[in-house]
Amino acid sequence: MNSSGRPIKAPHRRGPQGPRPIERSAVYVYRLGAWILSSLPVPIARWIVAFMLQLSFFLVPSKRRSVHVNFAHVTGKSPGSLEVRRRALGAYRSYARYVVELMRLPRLSDDEAEALVDTSNLLPLEAYWKESGRGLILTTGHIGNLEGIARGIARHGWPIAAVADDTSFPELFEHLTKQRETWGVRMIPWRRLRELYSILKRGEVLALIVDWGYKPDDVPVRMFGAWTTLPAGPAVLAARTGADIVHIAIRRSADSKSYQISYGEPMRVASTEPAEIARATQAIADALEAAIAAAPEHWYSFKAQWPETEAERAELARRAVEGHPALGTAAEGLATG
Repeated sequence: MNSSGRPIKAPHRRGPQGPRPIERSAVYVYRLGAWILSSLPVPIARWIVAFMLQLSFFLVPSKRRSVHVNFAHVTGKSPGSLEVRRRALGAYRSYARYVVELMRLPRLSDDEAEALVDTSNLLPLEAYWKESGRGLILTTGHIGNLEGIARGIARHGWPIAAVADDTSFPELFEHLTKQRETWGVRMIPWRRLRELYSILKRGEVLALIVDWGYKPDDVPVRMFGAWTTLPAGPAVLAARTGADIVHIAIRRSADSKSYQISYGEPMRVASTEPAEIARATQAIADALEAAIAAAPEHWYSFKAQWPETEAERAELARRAVEGHPALGTAAEGLATG
């Protein structure tokens, strides 16, 4: 259930599924792409993927506009400014690196995959989690190599699960699910979200991505000085299962060959009362904002993350006052932020 009493939903909804021959062919196209990118020298593979992604950026105005608006919020600049365009293109180059690494990941040995991410600083968190005996919710955004991080965490012997989209291309979903299971990462399809409660009740680890784009009926939060929303799911799951929430920040290292993980203090959610869900979700928003601000060009969420109109922003501010009275005066004063 979310803060309004409705069931937890998938982060976003796909349209109608495509024709079955197209869906079935997706897995073969993916495998072919993975084979090609794994066979080419890494710099060439990155250049090809970056060129294709940046071409799509220029050819699809709606996507370009969303990305420009996102980075306008992050940088505090106009959507048409040179700084915003530079950050947007940088994000696509970062995403190209991620795509190449993702395609090559299945062919890496465990030692090679583990070298992608320094997981040594997870040891204190591991000790805390095991001592607590509770489930652990790891929230994060579209930053860095999420699959590589998950594989690195699984190598520590953590029972880790992640939510994935099974609403389209089911054959490809099945292929990727089997692939990730060989790494020790369990994939939970959106059609079976009730399983998340069982995972956390058993004291296991659940990874949730929170920046799927602005949705009007999610929880109002402030990010980069403006109203938007994040899903209630992490806070509601934590409240109902007793699990802790820890936000994971992922950054590419200075040598661009690996990733570094940082995280904040574990968060507890005392109840499913609207004010408590709002408080916890705002804390997640604060952590996500800090992770994005530290390296904006590494953030590759290409959906619109903020509402477009003053009316929507005012409505979010009003709902924030109702859902979290402690925000009262600030929310009213920031309604047009």
